[in-house]
Amino acid sequence: MTKQAKLIGIARRAKSRAPMETLEQVGCSTALGIDGDFRGKLRKRQVTILSIEDWQAACDAIGRDDLPWTTRRANLLVTGISLPREVGAKVAIGSVMVEITGETDPCRRMGNAAPGLEEALRPDWRGGVTCRVIEGGNIQCGDAVHLVAPS
Repeated sequence: MTKQAKLIGIARRAKSRAPMETLEQVGCSTALGIDGDFRGKLRKRQVTILSIEDWQAACDAIGRDDLPWTTRRANLLVTGISLPREVGAKVAIGSVMVEITGETDPCRRMGNAAPGLEEALRPDWRGGVTCRVIEGGNIQCGDAVHLVAPS
C-alpha cells in the first residue's frame, strides 16, 4: 500500500523577517496567495512548498534533528510526494491548484539559523519550490496533495 501524499503543515508571516505563524487551515487566492502572508502580492512567489523528506535530508546532512520545518520559512509542508523540479508543473492541494514558478533558493538566513543549512538545502531543489495560485480555495492540514498531469 502506498502512502498518500498530504499537506502536513501551513505557515505564514505578516511581513518580511516576522516570525512564522502556524495554522491548521487557511484560504488561498489567485490575487494574494496564502491569506495574510506578505508574499502574496509577488505573483511568481505567492506560495512556497517544502517536502518533509527534503527537509529531513538537509537536517541529516548537518547532523541536526531538532530544527522545526518553519526554520525554512516555507508556507506549506507536504509529505509523500516528490515535488516537481520544473517550472510550469502543477500541484493540487485540496481544492487549491498551484503552478511551480521556480526553486526556493536557500539564503544566508538558513546559515544563520544553523551552520551548514544553507548549503544542505541547495542540492536538487531540496529547499522547496515557489508557486503561484492558479485556482483558489481553502486548504487544511491533512488535505491530499497530487501532481496534475499536463493538459
